[in-house]
Amino acid sequence: MSTEPRSWLRCYRCWSQDLEVQVHYEGIHKIDPETGERADVVDEIQEAVVQCLECMHDQPHLGFVDGRVEPVEDRWERMVTGTPWVASCTVTVPAADVESCSGPEAGDSLSYAAFGDYGVREFFTHVRFHKHDDDARITVHLLVELYARSLDEAGEVLEGAAQGALTITSLAEESRPPAATGGDRH
Repeated sequence: MSTEPRSWLRCYRCWSQDLEVQVHYEGIHKIDPETGERADVVDEIQEAVVQCLECMHDQPHLGFVDGRVEPVEDRWERMVTGTPWVASCTVTVPAADVESCSGPEAGDSLSYAAFGDYGVREFFTHVRFHKHDDDARITVHLLVELYARSLDEAGEVLEGAAQGALTITSLAEESRPPAATGGDRH
C-alpha cells in the first residue's frame, strides 16, 4: 500500500476526501514587558480531530502534526483497506475505572472503561447493558464495530484495546458501506 496522500487522506467509512481538521489550542505564555508580545511558552496543549464533512465521522486514522494531516502509522492501513467487523463481547473492568454507569454519559464512560481511547474514538460501540459483579468489578456487554483486514486482526485489535478481561461471543465481517464500493465520488 502506498503512502501517497490519495491512499490514506480519505474517510475510512465513506471514502470521501472532503475532510476538515478541528484544532483546539490552549496556551499559557509569558508577555514581554518591553513589547507586549508573547515571549516564553509556559504551557500549551493542542488537540486536533479530523472529520469527514460528508458523513461527519471522526477519522482516528489521521492526526495533525506540525500543521499537516498525517496518517497514524499503527492504524491507517487497517482502517482504510480493511472492512467493518462487528463483535458482541464483554469486558470486565475495575469498578473504579467507570466514571458513571447511569445517565446520558454512561455509554461513553462504560465504553472508555472497556476499551480506553479506542472505545470512544476508533470503535463504534453500543453498550447493551452492564452488571456490577461485586463492589470491585463491572462487566460491560457491548456491540463493537471496528475496521480490520482479517478475522485474526480484528480479534487482535479488540484484545489489544481491552482494558480488562475480554470475552468475544461473536465476531463477523460486515460489508463496507455502499459509498465505498463505487470508488472515489470526488
